[in-house]
Amino acid sequence: MFTGLVEEIGEITFVKRFANAAIISIEAQKITEGLQLGDSIAVNGICLTVTSFRGNTFTVDVMTETMRKTNLNGLTAGSQINLERALRLGDRLGGHIVSGHIDGTGTIQAFSKEANAVWLTIAAPPNILKYIIFKGSVAIDGISLTVAYTDDTVFKVSIIPHTGSQTTLLKKQVGDMVNLEADMLGKYVEKFMGILPQHPTPKNMDTAFLLENGFM
Repeated sequence: MFTGLVEEIGEITFVKRFANAAIISIEAQKITEGLQLGDSIAVNGICLTVTSFRGNTFTVDVMTETMRKTNLNGLTAGSQINLERALRLGDRLGGHIVSGHIDGTGTIQAFSKEANAVWLTIAAPPNILKYIIFKGSVAIDGISLTVAYTDDTVFKVSIIPHTGSQTTLLKKQVGDMVNLEADMLGKYVEKFMGILPQHPTPKNMDTAFLLENGFM
């Protein structure tokens, strides 16, 4: 599990692609302190496992499903990425609970400055937007952000200067693809509602209906 609070920006130093998978090497400073084989690292919000490391560089394997669902396929040596180590018990949960399992990708539509913040508009498919709610949480490239607007095609977040300086988000361009993970609570509720017995909603909720069903 992660919090969506990016610890540092790392840089991809090597990418080896084969079939529809890849091996990626990443250089970082802070998150390599005390790094161990098998540790989980959120790379642009994607939970990946450290398969080897030396000095300030670690390597991860990326499987086909991950390449298909995320923006890793478009990254090359020199690309900057957001990095976060897995949450430890006892740590402050300053963002929100992020699993590192990406739901899909969105596309940056616009940047708009307002006072000290920058509004970011992202287009997303219906299967992701259905979980995006006003004032709810969303992870964009691994960054925990609050939804400030949403409709049937896009949602918007507001980026404060600290977030802009500590992540890659404001370095991106209109048209760039970003990884999206919706708050898992909505997905669990949807699943449980599908399991529970379904009761049809009465068409006429009137006095007669209440009397018939023992409410009066």
